[in-house]
Amino acid sequence: MCGRFVQALGVAEYVEALSPQRTLLTGFDDVPIGRYNVAPTTKVQVLHTEGEGIRLDTVPWGWAPFWTKGAGKRPPPINARIETVATSKFFKGVWPNGRALVFADGWYEWVKDETNPKKKQPYFIRLKSQRPMFFGALAEVHPGLEPGDNDGFVIITAASDTGMVDIHDRRPLVLTPELAREWIEPNLSSERAEEIAREHCQPTEDFEWYPVSSMVGNVRNHGQDLILPVG
Repeated sequence: MCGRFVQALGVAEYVEALSPQRTLLTGFDDVPIGRYNVAPTTKVQVLHTEGEGIRLDTVPWGWAPFWTKGAGKRPPPINARIETVATSKFFKGVWPNGRALVFADGWYEWVKDETNPKKKQPYFIRLKSQRPMFFGALAEVHPGLEPGDNDGFVIITAASDTGMVDIHDRRPLVLTPELAREWIEPNLSSERAEEIAREHCQPTEDFEWYPVSSMVGNVRNHGQDLILPVG
């Protein structure tokens, strides 16, 4: 995890789920974003700290420090493991001050077919409540008309609990609205940020998952039918 996710609702709906009184951000509409197959390098809405405040910007999925540029043709990472992110030289430039939230409605994982190892079945994973979810992330963003060359974000991942490990051994850091709001507080300490990431991912019992069409494997497909159950 996580290689594809869904960001389909309008920004106002995500903001209301995050902050019901809408005191966090205002001025956004309910026009659906409609992205049912977000893939790496895609630009999506990311909420992040900026100085003493909070900003919403469109940021590409994937990030690497500036000093890795030109070091090879490998694409930038899209995920960061919570077990090492706080101590890794690679993420030093965005931990902890680059804390961000990614709005999502769920994500996809692929499971190998036991009878045919060459075949994989995609699954869609969402909250049982079907409410919006908030991925804990790290981002580098340079607000302005022209984005910075190094702008991007990574989604923090944690080990899957019993049950979900049958789908994948990693999962995104999904935070409750209360913890998500705390995660992007500008003055949050590094110690508290690490505690949230390590200990407060929403538990497996909050989620449900089911098989979906293999059409999600093609990044050109973006329709709502991608999250419909099959079989």
